[in-house]
Amino acid sequence: MRVSIGKTAIEFLKGDVSAQKADAIVNAANSQLAGGDGVDGAIHARGGPAIMRETEQYYPDGCPTGSAVISTGGQLDAKFVIHAVGPVWSGGQQGEAELLADAYRACLRLAVDHDCQSIAFPSLSTGAYGYPIDQAAHVALSTTCDFTQSEGGPALVRFVLFDSSVWQSFVLALEDITSPQRRRSPDDFPDE
Repeated sequence: MRVSIGKTAIEFLKGDVSAQKADAIVNAANSQLAGGDGVDGAIHARGGPAIMRETEQYYPDGCPTGSAVISTGGQLDAKFVIHAVGPVWSGGQQGEAELLADAYRACLRLAVDHDCQSIAFPSLSTGAYGYPIDQAAHVALSTTCDFTQSEGGPALVRFVLFDSSVWQSFVLALEDITSPQRRRSPDDFPDE
């Protein structure tokens, strides 16, 4: 699925984000940038040791939740890996939505600042961190739409989603965000 929002194409694919060809691929990292399972493990395995060497050298203190840092793409089919740290879901009362939006916004900012025309995201915080997918999809897409409309880029934002249910959640969230709200007019009320 692909839609245009201003000058940006937003695309949804099912698959493995580490296998994408893009200027930047986003890694769902932990705050220590220490590698891990899931998306993080796949990116490090496919990208090779250069990614870890660079994050250890330039970010020895890690990366706080809601932030992102950038490294080489190593052996990936990408110039850069943007390591984003999303929040762990704690019931929604600990500022999780704001932190998740901040993580997406930080990734997009790094992509624009490094002249990336394309960026590929996984669904941040929805795996081991337990963020409810429907809510996470809405945060991801509303943040992306707001950012790209105000900044004019990147040209392509691809969400590479693990399975059909995650894909469907993103489709529904995008429909919700982009559909015009129908306003009621006096013609909607018959004369009494």
